[in-house]
This record gives sequence, structure tokens and C-alpha cells, in this order.
Amino acid sequence: MSSNPENDARENCTNSNINGVLANGRLYFTTVDTGSYISTRFPCKKLKGNGYVALILSLKGSADASLTIGLQTSSSCSSALHSSYYTSLNLTTEETTKYVIPLNFFKGANLDSVHSFVLKDFTPGHWEIGENSFARESDLETGGLSSNLLTLQSTSAVAQSILSRDVAVDCSPHLIEDFVSQSRLTFLFYNSDLLPSSDDGTMKPVYGRVDTQTSVLVSNNYVTMTPTNKDSYWYTQLGCLKATNKWGGIGLTIKADPGTTLRVELESDASCSNTNSKKVTLMATDLGWNFDGSEKYYQIPFSKFPGLDTNHLVNLFFSGLDRSITFGPIALYCGETGTAYKLPILPEPAESSSTIPPSVGTSYILIDNFSSQESNSLGFYHGGDDEASFKIINSRLTINTKGNADQSWYTQVANGCTDLTPIQNGYLHLSFSGSNSFSISLQQHNPTCNDKIQPSPFTWDSVEASRYSNSMKTEIYVPLTHFAIDRSKSIGFALKGFYTSNPTTISKIEIVKNVPQDFLVPSKLPIAPLIFSCTRPNSFAFAIDDGEPRFAQRVVSTVAKADIKVTFFTVGAALRDSSTNLTGVYKGMLNAGHQVAYHSYTHPPMEGLPSLSDIDWELNQDIQAVKETLGITSTYFRPPFGTEGARIRQRLQSLVPGSKFVMWSVDVQDYLWANSPTPEKQITNFQSDVAKGGNLVVMHYLYDSTVSYLPRFIEIAKATGKQLMRVDQCLEDPNAPPL
Repeated sequence: MSSNPENDARENCTNSNINGVLANGRLYFTTVDTGSYISTRFPCKKLKGNGYVALILSLKGSADASLTIGLQTSSSCSSALHSSYYTSLNLTTEETTKYVIPLNFFKGANLDSVHSFVLKDFTPGHWEIGENSFARESDLETGGLSSNLLTLQSTSAVAQSILSRDVAVDCSPHLIEDFVSQSRLTFLFYNSDLLPSSDDGTMKPVYGRVDTQTSVLVSNNYVTMTPTNKDSYWYTQLGCLKATNKWGGIGLTIKADPGTTLRVELESDASCSNTNSKKVTLMATDLGWNFDGSEKYYQIPFSKFPGLDTNHLVNLFFSGLDRSITFGPIALYCGETGTAYKLPILPEPAESSSTIPPSVGTSYILIDNFSSQESNSLGFYHGGDDEASFKIINSRLTINTKGNADQSWYTQVANGCTDLTPIQNGYLHLSFSGSNSFSISLQQHNPTCNDKIQPSPFTWDSVEASRYSNSMKTEIYVPLTHFAIDRSKSIGFALKGFYTSNPTTISKIEIVKNVPQDFLVPSKLPIAPLIFSCTRPNSFAFAIDDGEPRFAQRVVSTVAKADIKVTFFTVGAALRDSSTNLTGVYKGMLNAGHQVAYHSYTHPPMEGLPSLSDIDWELNQDIQAVKETLGITSTYFRPPFGTEGARIRQRLQSLVPGSKFVMWSVDVQDYLWANSPTPEKQITNFQSDVAKGGNLVVMHYLYDSTVSYLPRFIEIAKATGKQLMRVDQCLEDPNAPPL
């Protein structure tokens, strides 16, 4: 084969179950059990991008022999986290034969980031393996292989699930949980392998957070759990893991006070069903663990759990805690001993540090010096979403949302709207102390400045306060021109998107003519526009967010019966979870002409994430998941919980140029009413927002009542006389399909 990408730096290895002889370019060996394997590793290859479509193997074995073939891939060539994907092959002759295995048989594999392939699970007997290579379509057409093209069957869904949990055949450590995401762990209830993980609400409750209700708290790849009592527990499933002769146990770092009690339980189930599991439990002291208040690496050797079936491991279970404990990444280790799993370091994306020449404004306006609880210095409204988070004392506003990025403080410059364009060369100035980890927004009213018409506000633009702060963190100056809205319809300013628990105290908000001589004015960063309504005349769009997979088919049927096109915003992790069948659902919706767009990877309040790299991880993982599973990309994004701020919109625009940050002007408020005694209020809210002119919907298929009301929602929308369509169509996107 010419043009073979595997002619460089390959490394072959086998396990101890193979005793082979290498002669004349072929490996001759005999296997005695199905635990044998051979792996070939090589530098990361972009097979699909370079036109490779098949793996060609020269094999000889008995006519009824079989083996499993695997590819090890990652999300990108720079990623250190690998996953394995498998298919099976049955030999049909005892003669030496070149078998062609199409690469698309490795379902879910990223064919542009391939690191190795493996041959394993050989039927016991005599085998010969010759040249192996990857082939392009042209190689298959000219290589004299047509007589040996085979139709191979992928493994069953169950077998595929089990096989994909196997470690790389040279037994590298396998990550179970990296605690990279609060929402993945406590909102979607997944571990790193997208298998169930939860405390089932048994840990000490926490309040005021949308991403967790219990004290299973993630930070910097650690989780800290605080039990309610000794009945509290936390588990993470292992997916019927086949560990025999591969992994010796599970390791993790733990930080716990001296005397902390902890029970460790491993479960196995030969049926892989989690219905007839065998549980083996040991105390931490039985494992020889000694907590002293420092972080240490601890091992859970499978050999210490008598009667455990290491071919069918299904669950790791922690309980019996008498106080808080902190875990680091949990991973399988090879052999008898392991070391703490080393996670790749995610670099913080660099933001532009360029500056612009200062401008000179025309007027000075004192907006707020916090001398009054009821109104600002202009006599207009000021106030916050939650009184507990915002306090005015001694002419100072102190803000501490405790990291809740949904909380905002507003101070208006008009009762309706006012024109700030005559003074737009000036600067918004804040005198403050404490944290500058928040966003500042200037809100724009709708075209008629009418609060009774949806949407109100019509939109706003946000900037990152820290970029406009002086080095002493005492003054903030933002050019009014950096708020990219129609400033002739200005409502007022909002302080929002607070993403730390550190308080901020503000003593003055004003518009000034110029900045201090030593202040460097930063350039405006590109930002995704904030959209609340359709722009196409006489249009209306249903934008439906992910929900319960069991309700998905009812939504599909309702939309099809109504003969309308809609937009679905999907969470990437749920797409990658084959048990949800959401990939199948959305492929069907795409084929039917509907739009599918981004909704984050694990559904966190994005602006509340602690770093830009965390935001990028969510966006990139969602983009990759949608592309891997559905084969599409999008420029549309809806934020989980509607949480907005400068950082998420700036990072979205950076990673997806031309993107749109899609909100809504019609809210059924399913999260409030769906499970209440009055679920019909969802219809009331829908009707009310539509009557006010709203034309862009938010709803979820999370609840039975909401899904049941969907036909009524559609009926109300159609009664307006507006044409129902996708979001990209209602925004007059030139790349949208024609109506």
C-alpha cells in the first residue's frame, strides 16, 4: 500500500497470553484464551481528513475464528484523554486473507485523532498476522482486494457499551471521574464516562444554586462532600467494567481529617443489569488508609474485595461519612500499584490587551451615589433581583451574590428610555472596592419604549468590568460606545454576572467626560449579539431546550402533526450518552428540516463558571459532541438558565465567529408551574407573552404537563396569523433554508 500514514514510529506490543514468533514479516502465535491482544501505537493521525476510509489486515486463522478490532481516539490530537471503539470480525476461510474493515464501523470514534489500533479477544487457536495498513478509496479500487471485501457486523449495543469501557490494551490508567464540571456531576448526574453518578440527595442540602441542591461541591478538579448523617452516600457507576488481568484497582487522592470514617463498596453483576449485584464492603481502615488532614493518594485494590467479579464491575459506592471529605480525580490503575491521575492543564485563553485613544465627552451626569434606598440620584429606579444580595449602607452599595451569576443590580437613566447618543463619547465611571469579577450592561428598550410590549428590554450589551478597571481596583471607566446597542433608546445600567463569592462595594456611578491621564482604555472585544425576538416580519419561532429523553418522541410527533419547523437547543453530554437516544431523535429532526443548535455541554450557568478556560471547555465540548453525533455545526447558542454576561458572549464569539446568543420573548415558565397544583398557568404565561408581541419561545420537554400543552401552545401561536418557523429563519439568516 502506498501513502500509508502508519509508516512512521509505530510501536507494537502484546500481552503475556501471546507467545509469538516473528518471521518473514508475519507474526505467528497461538492463543489459549480470549484475553490475548496485540496493539499498534503511532503518533496521532488525522485519517478522515487525509482521505483514509478503511483498515486492511492480513490474517490467517481457523475458518470459524473471530477477533475484536479497536481504535483508540481522542477529542483532538492534543488531548491526553483517550477512548476506545470496537467492532468484531469473523474469519470465513483458513487461507491468508486481506480483510478490509471500513473505518465507519467504529461508531463514535473521532477519525481525525487516532492513536492506536488493537486486535484482541482472539478465538483460541493458531493465528498469523501480516501487514496492516490504512487505505484510501483509491487504494481499495486498485489494490486487488475486491474479492475480500467483507460486510462486518458491529457489536450489539450492549457489547459495544461494555467494550468501550475497556482500557487501552497496553493498560494505561483509565479516568472514571475528573470532577471537571459541577453541572455534569450534580445536574446531569454523569461521571467522566457519562455513566450515572449521584448522592441521591443524601448529602447536606445547599440553597440558592441552580447546578446543585446538595453539598457535593466541585472546584478545580476536586469534589468536597458534606454528609447529612451516616446514611449519606455517593456513588459512581463503572459500566460493567471488564478489569481482569488489566487493572489492579481504583485510585484517588483524598483529603480528610484524622478519625474520618468512610466505607468503600464495590459492586459486580454478571448480568451487567445492576439488578442482581454482589456487594463487597470494606472500611477505610480495612484498606490501611490513614487520614491526617493532608491530601494523599489512596488505592482500592480489587484483590482486597473477596468474591468480587472483576469481569463485571458495575459500581463504586462511598458511605459512612461522619464529616466532610475531599476527593481528587478517580481512575483505574494498572498492575499492583498506581499513582495520582494527572489531568491535562487547560490553558487560560488570552484576551486582547490592546488599547484605544481616549475620547472626550460633552456632559457629566451623576447617576447614583446611593444616598437613597428607593431611587438613584436621577430620581429613577434602582434595585436588585434579591434583597439579600444587595445592601445600601452609609451611601455605599455592597454586592455579594455568593457566585450566583443570575443576580443583577439595576440603575435606570429614564422611566421609559432616553437618548444617550449626544454624550456617547463620555465614559461610564464606577468608584468601587473589592471584586471586579462581574459584567456591566447598558440596556436598550424596544422600538416604542413601551414596557407593555415584549421584549422589554429589547436587548443589552455587556462588558467585562475587570478589563476596564484600573490597576488599584478602585475605578472603572467604560466608553459608552463600547455598549453596542441603539443608545438612543437607553433604559439604564445593570451590574450582573458576578462569578465569585467575593463582595463588591460601589460608592458612585456616573457618566464623565474623560478618563485620568494614566488610564489605558482597552479595546472593545467582539461579542455575540443578544437576541430576544424574531426580526422577520410576521414570524414566530419555537425554540425548545433539551429535557427528558422519554418525552422526546411525543414532541417529535406533536411538531410533525402541526406541520411546523422548530429549533432544538441540545446539551452535548446527553447526545454522547447512547442510552438517551437523543442522537437518533435529533438526526430524525434534522432530516425533517428542523434546526439543532448549541446549549452547552453539561448545562451550567455559563457566566458563573470560575474561569475562561472552564467556559471554553463547555463550548468546545458541546461543539465537538454535536459534530461527532449529528455531523453538523451551528452559529446559534442558548445559555442554560438564561445566564448571560460579557465573558460567555465574548468567548462564544471568539470560538464561533458570527454566533447568536439566543434568549426569548415568550416564556411558558415550565420550571415554575409544570409540577405545581396549577400547571395550566403555563398556558396563561404563554398566552400573555404572545399577546404582548412575543415571538420567540423558550420551553423544555422536562415535564409531562408541558409536553401535553405543546399542541395548545402551537394553536395559540398560529392564531396570531404569524408564520411559524425555525430560529435562523425568523432571524433572516441568509444561510437558513428558504421558507
